[in-house]
Amino acid sequence: MRITGSNRLNNLGSAIFSELAEWKKEVIESGVNVIDLGIGSPDLPPSKKVIQKLHKAIDNPNDYGYPTSEGSLAFRKAVSNWYRYRFNVKLNAESEVLTLMGSQDGLAHLAMSICNPGDIVLVPDPGYPIYSASLELAGVKPYLVPLKEEHDFLPQLDEIPDHILKQAKFMILNYPSNPISAVADRSFFEKWIKWSKKHEIVAVHDLAYSEMAFDGFKPSSVLEVEGAKEIAVEFHSMSKAFNMAGCRIGYLVGHADVISALRMIKSNIDYGVFLPIQKAAITALEEDMESDHSVARVYENRRNLMVEGLRDIGWNVKKPKASMFIWAKIPQGWTSRQISQEILFSEGVVVIPGDAFGKEGEGYVRIALVHEEKVLIEAVERIGRFFKENVCK
Repeated sequence: MRITGSNRLNNLGSAIFSELAEWKKEVIESGVNVIDLGIGSPDLPPSKKVIQKLHKAIDNPNDYGYPTSEGSLAFRKAVSNWYRYRFNVKLNAESEVLTLMGSQDGLAHLAMSICNPGDIVLVPDPGYPIYSASLELAGVKPYLVPLKEEHDFLPQLDEIPDHILKQAKFMILNYPSNPISAVADRSFFEKWIKWSKKHEIVAVHDLAYSEMAFDGFKPSSVLEVEGAKEIAVEFHSMSKAFNMAGCRIGYLVGHADVISALRMIKSNIDYGVFLPIQKAAITALEEDMESDHSVARVYENRRNLMVEGLRDIGWNVKKPKASMFIWAKIPQGWTSRQISQEILFSEGVVVIPGDAFGKEGEGYVRIALVHEEKVLIEAVERIGRFFKENVCK
């Protein structure tokens, strides 16, 4: 008997990612050494202090029982302390912080916890794929809010139709952004919170890239806005800021009712994050508060190298203020998928076509800064050969 997946599987994520995986497999099998600038997975390890703490914690026989699905109070207090240090935001560790198996865990289950089938959620286009995929799982309808370069990739809130606003349960945004590397300042967050309260739409902010900012720019938390906790929650992660992507630990902070709802969903799904991982994450947060242990400088150097190298070969990409990505506008006469495929097959470099993140992503590709500098230099050289032969004729 052959078993087929449910209909909703066809709507989870972009088919482009599956197609890209097949392209990559084909190129690798042909013997090409592929440089993958696709997936945004940090290539660096956590600090030595964090690794040492994890070593020590896994030797404790008392840490192998079920953890709680909400996370240890010690970790939640560490998050609360870090938010006070980093953003001057006060959080109640017991009611306003929830531990997650990475922020994607919470993003995947949020709609299930606060929406009913048929509700509408406002999601950015382009946007991180789990934003829309989670709605499919929950039976919730997405309303795509276009993010356009002429508006600095910020949503035009006043252009969303009234009949959509009346049905919308929450709106999710992400600054610094994946995939588009856009940023938002405090004034935008103030406007968004005021608008959210007016329309009674929960503001959900994904702040995973807050510690990857350059040129002196310091990303804000939406919770810095006065009264934001009355309508907003914010996801954060240990993955990008502390190179703990494989550890799968993140958290949600903010509105206590949303925290409570997601906690209840998770209590029926999992038993939480392995305690040694939580202890290592506490060490990472404490170390950052003691010494400002930031990854930003590494990625700023990589950004400079990549942007300047691409400009030298004739690809005039914009220099992002934050994130681990370059959102590059492609030359005229190409589609996002076409140029991504050609760069991969001709030079063995993976970049993600922009339309993988929504139709507004057409005309761009996403380049991840996830290799050491000598590899990025080689990637630029390969892309340069492609441009010389196919673009700059």
